[in-house]
Amino acid sequence: MRTVADDIAAHAARSPERIALTTPAGDVTYARLGARIDEIARLLRAHGARPETVCAVAVEHGTDAVAAMAAVLRCGAAFLTLDVGQPQDRLAAFVRGAGARLLLTTSAHAPLLGEALPTVLLDRPAPTNAPPPPPVDPRALAYVSHTSGSTGEPSAVLIEHHSLDVYLRDTAHAFGLGADTVALQTAPLGYDASIRDTFAPLLAGARLVIVDRARLLRPEEFARTVREHRVTALLSVTPSFLSHLAGAPGLADPLAGVVLAASSGESLRPFLAAGGRTLVPGRLVNQYGPTECTMTTTRHGVQAEPDPSGDLVGVPRAGTVVRILDAALEPVADGTVGEVYIGGGGLARGYGGRPARTAECFVPDPFGAPGARLYRTGDLGWWGEGGLHYAGRTDRQVKIRGYRVDPAEVEGVLLSHPGITGAVVTSHTDDRGRAYLLAHITGDLAGTTDAALRGHLARSLPPHLMPRRFQRLDTLPTTRGGKTDRRRLVAGSSR
Repeated sequence: MRTVADDIAAHAARSPERIALTTPAGDVTYARLGARIDEIARLLRAHGARPETVCAVAVEHGTDAVAAMAAVLRCGAAFLTLDVGQPQDRLAAFVRGAGARLLLTTSAHAPLLGEALPTVLLDRPAPTNAPPPPPVDPRALAYVSHTSGSTGEPSAVLIEHHSLDVYLRDTAHAFGLGADTVALQTAPLGYDASIRDTFAPLLAGARLVIVDRARLLRPEEFARTVREHRVTALLSVTPSFLSHLAGAPGLADPLAGVVLAASSGESLRPFLAAGGRTLVPGRLVNQYGPTECTMTTTRHGVQAEPDPSGDLVGVPRAGTVVRILDAALEPVADGTVGEVYIGGGGLARGYGGRPARTAECFVPDPFGAPGARLYRTGDLGWWGEGGLHYAGRTDRQVKIRGYRVDPAEVEGVLLSHPGITGAVVTSHTDDRGRAYLLAHITGDLAGTTDAALRGHLARSLPPHLMPRRFQRLDTLPTTRGGKTDRRRLVAGSSR
């Protein structure tokens, strides 16, 4: 089957001098990007990369990160991108969970994961000859991404080549991406949205702008980046960031020239309710879909004057199925809230090394063809005018700054602190509609500051999993059944 690497090669053949990447190190033409993909593909083949080989990619974002992911796809193998700025222990856990067999990195980052894997150094010369890659099997693994589960421990989600390829082509078509598009990479490596950011524009022959991440986090620098590079498309901005941008004082028209802003990761409703639609001069698209369904399942084009009373996420993309079912897996009537189940070609293979969780979350589709499956999202929704309306979660998982978070993951790390005897993390919403975490803890913590607790967490967790506050308690309240009474904790902390 065809992959995005083949499309990049085709653009290189037709328009070799067209700019594919703008990076802090300079511009990269499609010809140079295509050549670099070929070089890394030879390296991979020389090291035995083949279908079902998971290759961890641990490099700073730039030309080699893009080329490495594309080269892995060309070999019919699968990539796991790692954000080298995250804690080393967390990266090692991702590598183990994904079953990675090769590490693609540079001499500077090679010590990041020790000697856990055979290492391919991208800053060393590539072999001039290597076996040509075999045809890509559509059912082979294409990439691994991680998401939190009911236990709080990140699970490896396995996405196959056919799912990724169909999704990228559908995205490029739905957004009208082309040679005149200038897209800004906003999602960090290590999250599946970065795959959309990277490859949907390149598949379409567009220019992808990659800047230092610090420039994306400050509204003034972000707006300057958009202006300097004449950015026209943002494929993965979160509502939280849009709200942050809208609230920046003295920042006029920060998205001037942007004809497409696609939001994802969390509810767009608070942003719209605050009048944020006027921030986006062009098209604003609300995207919805879990990691387990190849990033996006539904899309909704937000009107210039939207109704902020609900959270409309739109209609399913081609080849996907959305069902709203009750507890007995029966369809609910239009306008009635039920649980969202997703099926079709975007479904993941399942969770790596977790057959029980795969069986629990990926269930037979009672209304589909023999063998058809549905993913139980844990989201609530209802069918109404305009398509699917999102209505929250059925469990404790929440979205913090666009990342799906299970508080249990934070609780586990808190409990590893020698002074903590009990820990419960609850989610809350501040007066600006932003979700945050509050940690309720017990133990001998008289000499332990909040800063020390944050330092303990930072050794294993990324910033979006950091509680905003710590509430010290003598005991944790429990229900009559002996379980922690989370409702009482939430009610007590809101006073």
